Amino acid sequence: MDMKTPPLKRQKLVMVGNGMAGVRTLEELLKIAPDLYDITVFGAEPHPNYNRILLSPVLAGEQTLDEIVLNPFSWYEENNITLHAGKTVTEVDRVKRTVTASDGTTAAYDRLLLCTGSNPFILPVPGKELEGVVAYRDIADTNAMIEAATKYEHAVVIGGGLLGLEAANGLMLRGMQVSVVHVMPTLMERQLDSMAGKLLQKSLEARGLKFLMGAQTQALLGNEAGRVKAIQFKDGTEVPADLVVMAVGIRPNTALAESMRLHCNKGIVVTDTLQTVTDARIYSVGECAAHRGIAYGLVAPLFEQAKVAANHLAEYGIGRYQGSLTSTKLKVTGIDLFSAGNFLGAATGRPEDAGLEEIVMSDPFAGVYKKLVIQNDKLIGACLYGDTVDGSWYFKLLRDGRSVADIRDKLMFGESNIGDVGHEGHSKAASMPDAAEVCGCNGVNKGTICKAIRDKGLFTLDEVRKHTKASASCGSCTGLVEQILMFTAGGDYSATPKTKAMCGCTDHGHQAVREAIVANKYLTIAQVYEAMDWRAPNGCASCRPAINYYLISSWPKEAKDDPQSRFINERSHANIQKDGTYSVIPRMWGGETTASELRRIADAVDKYKIPTVKVTGGQRIDLLGVKKEDLKAVWQDIGMPSGHAYAKALRTVKTCVGSEWCRMGTQDSTQMGKDLERAMWRMYAPHKVKFAVSGCPRNCAEAGIKDVGIIGVESGWEMYIAGNGGIKTEVAHFFTKLKTAEEVLEYTGAFCELYRTEGWYLERTVHYVNRVGLDYVKKRILQDHAGRKALWERLQFALDGEPDPWFDFEQASVDTRQFEKLEAL
Repeated sequence: MDMKTPPLKRQKLVMVGNGMAGVRTLEELLKIAPDLYDITVFGAEPHPNYNRILLSPVLAGEQTLDEIVLNPFSWYEENNITLHAGKTVTEVDRVKRTVTASDGTTAAYDRLLLCTGSNPFILPVPGKELEGVVAYRDIADTNAMIEAATKYEHAVVIGGGLLGLEAANGLMLRGMQVSVVHVMPTLMERQLDSMAGKLLQKSLEARGLKFLMGAQTQALLGNEAGRVKAIQFKDGTEVPADLVVMAVGIRPNTALAESMRLHCNKGIVVTDTLQTVTDARIYSVGECAAHRGIAYGLVAPLFEQAKVAANHLAEYGIGRYQGSLTSTKLKVTGIDLFSAGNFLGAATGRPEDAGLEEIVMSDPFAGVYKKLVIQNDKLIGACLYGDTVDGSWYFKLLRDGRSVADIRDKLMFGESNIGDVGHEGHSKAASMPDAAEVCGCNGVNKGTICKAIRDKGLFTLDEVRKHTKASASCGSCTGLVEQILMFTAGGDYSATPKTKAMCGCTDHGHQAVREAIVANKYLTIAQVYEAMDWRAPNGCASCRPAINYYLISSWPKEAKDDPQSRFINERSHANIQKDGTYSVIPRMWGGETTASELRRIADAVDKYKIPTVKVTGGQRIDLLGVKKEDLKAVWQDIGMPSGHAYAKALRTVKTCVGSEWCRMGTQDSTQMGKDLERAMWRMYAPHKVKFAVSGCPRNCAEAGIKDVGIIGVESGWEMYIAGNGGIKTEVAHFFTKLKTAEEVLEYTGAFCELYRTEGWYLERTVHYVNRVGLDYVKKRILQDHAGRKALWERLQFALDGEPDPWFDFEQASVDTRQFEKLEAL
């Protein structure tokens, strides 16, 4: 008799908080103990883990929210992590070891990781609760400022630190008149000495920012509608303000920890193993944790904490966190800054600092200022403005504590002037030893970067970030990483195409691939790979689905769909759930159903013991918890068409009851919705597509946030396009007025076909229209009558005879073997 060792029971790890420090801890843990825990994460924001440091470029319009996501939702799924996004934990029972969120969601834990971060400090002044008064801490704050910049003129930022200046610069770039209020005499006094702070202020004033230094806020004044209209100072003066941004500091978020009766003092007090001093089962990292009396707010120390915490959660027990010596290397509105150690020197006013030596170089005209502070022939502080290329070298000298007596005369001129090293081009990067640290945030040295570039054939900065994390956090080492990339890859980095490559298998972007498929009439993925010199002969999970879609949308009826190049949901034709079961959503034309259909659904629920039945936001019925081996039978018994809720396709057409029943209705929206859905229900697209039809301007079907929205008016219909009700709600653009139902079908179909044949894979209609421009779409649809009709006819040709994958298995290339129940071994 074979005796098998039973598998060890996995422990339960719950993490409260979904920020950078906590998720980095999970990343480190998964590297060394991937099978030790079942992991559950609660995040107060409805987003995956993103780079909070890069909110400033998003505000300035230089990056999008999608571009700053560090770990997308798919990462949690791939690592079997249960993510409760948008759920705030309100209670932890340390006796029962359970966590409870505000909506009642609970999770049990064996180990708990508290990563609650910090809260922005709000000045306790009258008017702080007025509309238009925001902090600057998360995506919601950023979106609120972006929206305000489209409607209002005057902004006031309270706080002249890094965050305040970034907010001010971003709002100024979005067209607002911005004043910065700072209670101290110089800017960024925690990172810069007075001279550097004054240089920074002068530079920012030249760019258009206004500064009110030494001003003390007394109150925020509101208008009759309850929105802020001005800021009042203690001297009685007022400044107009339609938007007030408070960026006056942060405080560790210890409210939950205190309710759990954990010891808190300037944060959640932790030991060198990052366990709380009160309860050894509970760990804490990040801005909420206080280690030896210090709560760190910089990325590098938090990532150091993450490594140690992961080591102990993995039960290795050998790591110790002993605190961090920190440096600050920043780029404020394009100006490079660096400081470390006691950079104030004698200016601290402390008696013990009176005898400190200072070496200063100042060239205000060139925008360069350097100050080095020396004590007993050792560098103990540095402040750099404008030229920070040697910041990491100064920090190494400071950290190592070596004597600088032998290089004192050359110290101010940087590492490149020590010995025979030149200072031209990328010689500094080339001369660095492999052990030299490049990215302080993530602890990445030059050797790691060079090895990744050579071994993986990396060519772009994005690829280096993806494989090494260098330059992926604060971005201050970006220039150095680019230099390393230039001499290691042997190419001219400046000549790298601006187009983002589809994936690591190729340098081609989505547009180039689409154009090549059309121009050369490629019909198979293999032809594309061979003709376009793909680096990976079989591609990857990113490029194969995209190319498969481009082929079948460019050459309908000729290019053959490859089911194995689709995502798992589209191969199974049902949405896989976190427990491995599936969701089945049959199609209901325009949200309308019959008693017969409802009976068949109810019978299937009983017969196959389906645990949950839910009405969706798209007016359909969702059967949740269907076993994979039951899918075919459930589809057969229900006898309704596939709702394509799993696919990059037309999902739903939401309707109101319209003129047939509603006393307010002006048009028959239900019939219009059914006609649209029947005409296009088998339409695959670059991403999911949703329609809505409202029978009157009251818009009960929410047509204003759909990919295509149709609203009935007295004279016919209004058409709206490119709306989105997702993570970031986008209001659809008014497109045109139409008189007849036939016109609605034609114009909608033409727009969808234009999107189908020009959109990039996984690009929603809102992003497609933003990329090509609304005027371009109007030109193609509204002004080119023959072209519009040709697009509509092409779509009808492509959809004619398209099989229903729930019933036409062979024609839809559905591999039915996947539904066969596996016999127990």
